[in-house]
Amino acid sequence: MAWFFLIIAGFAEIGSVISLKRADGFKKLLPSVACLFLGSLSFYFLSLSLTSLPVGTAYAIWTSIGSVGSVLAGMIFFNEPRSLRLNLFIICIIVGAIGIKMTSGH
Repeated sequence: MAWFFLIIAGFAEIGSVISLKRADGFKKLLPSVACLFLGSLSFYFLSLSLTSLPVGTAYAIWTSIGSVGSVLAGMIFFNEPRSLRLNLFIICIIVGAIGIKMTSGH
C-alpha cells in the first residue's frame, strides 16, 4: 500500500501546483482552497507511505512525480515552453526515479 499512497501523494502534489498557479497569489478563493486541500492531502499520503518506505526513496519519488507532472501540466494547461532539452531532462528525472525505486529494496 505504501507505493500506492506515494503515487496518490504525487498526483495530489501536481493538483496542488496547478491550483497554486490558478490561485493568482492566493487572490482567487476556489483555487486557493483547492491548493491548500490538495497540498495537505499530498503530505498526508506521503506521511502514510513513510510508515514503510525509506524517507529518501519516498521523497525522491514524490518530488519526481510532482516535478515531472507539474512541468507537463504547465505545458498542457498554461502553454508553457517545450523543447528537446526540456524533454531530455524530464526523461533524466524519470530514469533517476526508476533507478531509486529499483535500488531501494522495496
